[in-house]
Amino acid sequence: MTTHDILQRGLYYEEFESDARYLHSPGRTATEADNVLFTTLTMNTQALHLDAAFADAQDPFHARLMNSMWTLSTMVGSSVAQLTQGTLVAQLGFGDVAFPHPLFAGDTLYTESVIVEKRLSSSRPGQGIVKIAHTGRNQDGTVVATAVRSVLVHCLPEGATA
Repeated sequence: MTTHDILQRGLYYEEFESDARYLHSPGRTATEADNVLFTTLTMNTQALHLDAAFADAQDPFHARLMNSMWTLSTMVGSSVAQLTQGTLVAQLGFGDVAFPHPLFAGDTLYTESVIVEKRLSSSRPGQGIVKIAHTGRNQDGTVVATAVRSVLVHCLPEGATA
């Protein structure tokens, strides 16, 4: 019996399929510790994330909200192993970021990504630009975050096939 190594990695430019939807697993359950740590590490003093008494008294949610940047970071991070691990050259930017519903401690964030566009780089041979639309949903299927991300990725190494 012959065995061979299989390396977990992201996709090369040629392997991204337009309109393909990638479901990232596992989900990530948000905790109060995540919220406080992320919020304080990023010097965000918003009381809606840090002060339970204040947040509980605020309409309309009456609870501390997860830091939306934690939600965005975790949503994108959950896609890395499946899409860009080891094949990413650079993150180029974000657009259309929205948080239509809050995420709370105890909620689980599930992420899916759709490849909306790709093209070879005109200035960087052997690399391509891929536009990815990420959607984050809570455990009830409610959309809590969306973002479109542009990334620069390597093309397949010479001689390799997709």
